[in-house]
Amino acid sequence: MKISFTTDSSEQTERFGEALSRYLEAGTVIALDGDLGAGKTCLTRGIARGMGSSDPVASPTFTIVNEYSGGRLMLFHFDTYRLTGEDDFYASGLDEYFIKGGVCVIEWGGVIEGALPANTMKMQISGNGDERRFDVANTGGVGAENIIKAATEAGCSIL
Repeated sequence: MKISFTTDSSEQTERFGEALSRYLEAGTVIALDGDLGAGKTCLTRGIARGMGSSDPVASPTFTIVNEYSGGRLMLFHFDTYRLTGEDDFYASGLDEYFIKGGVCVIEWGGVIEGALPANTMKMQISGNGDERRFDVANTGGVGAENIIKAATEAGCSIL
């Protein structure tokens, strides 16, 4: 089932992430794809806040993964843009994060498509200006109804 909705500001994108976080469980993997500035880190910031972390969230472009604690679950925030593909991901041992019992949010998930677990939630983010469109192709273990609930709670426009 494909779910599509829009947000009309970075604040609303964060609110969606915060609402979505209530439905995330240990082992959840979310793969985000979209142009630079699409809102991947903004969404992750909302997820971190919703999970209870007070750590400042920034894109891990140069470190590849940032870990955020202090919430109900650990949040592992990846940026795989600089990796050359799945082999690079495996060689770095980054796949071990999938079994650490936290939530993994992966910016540029398409770079490591074949390394992603089968139940990965996949979101494509597009748009310009303040409006962003989210297309969710695989809901992972979260379920379509919970993604729609989170989008509705955040005031998003369901398409």
